[in-house]
Amino acid sequence: MMLLIAAFLLYVVATGLLLLRLRSLTSPQTSTPFTRRRWPPLALALLAVALHALLLQQGLFVAEGLDLGINNIISLTGWLVALLVLVSALGAPLENLGLLILPLAALALLAPLLPQGTPVVVTNPDGGLQLHILLSILSYSLLALAAAQALLLAIQDRHLRNRHPGGFIRALPPLETMELLLFRLIASGALALTLALASGALFIHDLLAQHLVHKTVLSIAAWAVFMTLLWGRWRFGWRGRTAIRWTLVGFVVLLIAFIGSKLVLELLLGSRITT
Repeated sequence: MMLLIAAFLLYVVATGLLLLRLRSLTSPQTSTPFTRRRWPPLALALLAVALHALLLQQGLFVAEGLDLGINNIISLTGWLVALLVLVSALGAPLENLGLLILPLAALALLAPLLPQGTPVVVTNPDGGLQLHILLSILSYSLLALAAAQALLLAIQDRHLRNRHPGGFIRALPPLETMELLLFRLIASGALALTLALASGALFIHDLLAQHLVHKTVLSIAAWAVFMTLLWGRWRFGWRGRTAIRWTLVGFVVLLIAFIGSKLVLELLLGSRITT
């Protein structure tokens, strides 16, 4: 419990420092050299992610195998999204995404404390199944980041269209850079989703079984949305609000596939899935 409290507080403090940094960038007259630095919040967030990883290791690996219940999946996804933001922020101006992602990661950290649904335990997973699970979670995490970037881009676009470029908008990279980062995230996430679907077809014996068919169909639908967006970007130069809408639609479909199906199976129908 102490480890959980420490990780949660680190997430909260890192978010607070990011807010102070954003305020100092938008109001230079009230800034200090410390609050303008990007490394203190990133360092605290990385420490929070490290502690989060230790907690995940305790919750995921049980005596029977790998516990992939909805609570653990939420915690794992929150951890991976936070990790991707922090790693990406080392080489790109993505630290402001932490204002949205780090509080969500802190909440995801608490998911295992919630009432548990019916266990979903994968016993003795082979290499192919582990690869499929890893690619599925990675694709969801990357596309969740893309959705967060799309929301930030939508706010920036609205402020610029209304000729209100002040406030935190001044702390963001130019619109063209934001769009480039968005499509890089979408391309990476779409590639991971393609590999996840392919590995599922190869390593899962019955991908259209009753407990998997909804997830499979919705995942393919989300893949089609993102691939259409990438094709539209390449063929017609789609950008701005068009890109934002397609990104959010695709992510909502994937969210229903990834989280919604597990909620229905574990909490509402009480299905127990053991592989």
